[in-house]
Amino acid sequence: MLRLFDRGSELVGMAQELSVLVIDDDQAVRSSLCLNLEQAHYAPRGVESGVRALELLKTEKFDIVLCDLRMPEVDGIEFIRRCKEVNPHTAIVLMSGFGSHELALDAMKAGAYDYISKPFAVEELIFTLRKIEEREKLKEENEELKSALTQKYNFSNIIAQSQSMRDIFETVKRLANFNTTVLITGESGTGKELLARAIHHNSPRRGRPFIAINCGAIPENLMESELFGHKKGAFTDASRDKRGLFEEASGGTIFLDEIGEMPPHLQVKLLRALQEQQIRRVGDEELVTIDVRVIAATLRDLEEDVKMGRFRDDLYYRLNVVSMHIPPLRERPEDLPVLIQHFLKKHNKRLGLNVKGVDPEALRCMLAYYWKGNVRELENCVERALVLTDSEMIDLESLPAQLRKPAAPVAAVSQLDSIPDDNLSIKQRTKALEVDLIQKALKKTAGNRTHAARVLEISHRALLYKLKEYGLAGDSEAQDD
Repeated sequence: MLRLFDRGSELVGMAQELSVLVIDDDQAVRSSLCLNLEQAHYAPRGVESGVRALELLKTEKFDIVLCDLRMPEVDGIEFIRRCKEVNPHTAIVLMSGFGSHELALDAMKAGAYDYISKPFAVEELIFTLRKIEEREKLKEENEELKSALTQKYNFSNIIAQSQSMRDIFETVKRLANFNTTVLITGESGTGKELLARAIHHNSPRRGRPFIAINCGAIPENLMESELFGHKKGAFTDASRDKRGLFEEASGGTIFLDEIGEMPPHLQVKLLRALQEQQIRRVGDEELVTIDVRVIAATLRDLEEDVKMGRFRDDLYYRLNVVSMHIPPLRERPEDLPVLIQHFLKKHNKRLGLNVKGVDPEALRCMLAYYWKGNVRELENCVERALVLTDSEMIDLESLPAQLRKPAAPVAAVSQLDSIPDDNLSIKQRTKALEVDLIQKALKKTAGNRTHAARVLEISHRALLYKLKEYGLAGDSEAQDD
């Protein structure tokens, strides 16, 4: 791999020089090239023939090879072929005074990085060498990114101590290598997408796309086109053919978050895609074959949605081949200390801070808090506290007010005491509570259902389902943005 440095820097002497093997049977040309390369801060070495160069390459490695075309015994094209057998990663630039388009193509086919015609200016040669450096730099950065992704989603580095999370990781390790469809359930902020990415990056599909889509965030009239694509002219704004996300993810994984928000007519198309690994673009008669692993996630109770007719039972059973439930953070308090330390380290580095930990009083508040937003809320809390603390420790004053003053359970107890003993049905009480909350939210937002959904902290589509289910959809004042 090339050793890269800034050639525009005044501190060139501190950088490692790239080694260049110069092959030319003309002594004067060879000496001139080596001299110019030394002045440009390369480390050149000259040899007179391809045969001598091939012998040298068996014992020594060079970052770049400059090779003349016409040489005795072994010409430039043959040298490139034989060199690639010895060291396939060596970057070779072919030089020739008999330039032609066909010759350049032959050199590239043989494995050369570039072709340069004699006579050439020294600046042209140096520019070619720097292009090689940039290419290798990009390759190195790409490898580092791949390594970082692998490290990030390696289960040995997942931050968790609770047995429930460790059980989940063991399940994922066993299923990662298979194309099994996975359904992940859990509250918002528990890390469903992170778990889906971990499955993908620990599977044979890791080098292919991972595409995440939130089914509750795309308008219903656009979702089919986004997922499956469309043909030009399929509808008013379809000015060109468009590949859908299932085609974009082919060979990899597609993550369907909030799958419970998918409209019924699209549930049919999704079921067909899962069963047959084929999709049909909007406005097209042809089927497109795909190779996609589907991971779905939801915070809804899909079994209940199936009973209520909101979700197809055949699709539910097709998605639910392997199901994993991520417990909320409040049910695994043993994970809190290690997560806090992880976020401290992460955001200290990002923000250039050096906060060492959490003082005992602040930690007690964090351990006692409900964490409605789960891991996502915890990370936001730690980042906020890092910015606001005036000491080397996160103290009580740097925590959000809701953590410092947890709600007393008195109100909840008094509400339970008011419930008559002859009606303790959770289902009926939940329905009554939801109806009451929806009506209050609509009143507060002057009947605007989009705003009411935000107040209720549910998706707009989920609110429409509930309005229909509870017979509230006929409210004439209800409106959308």
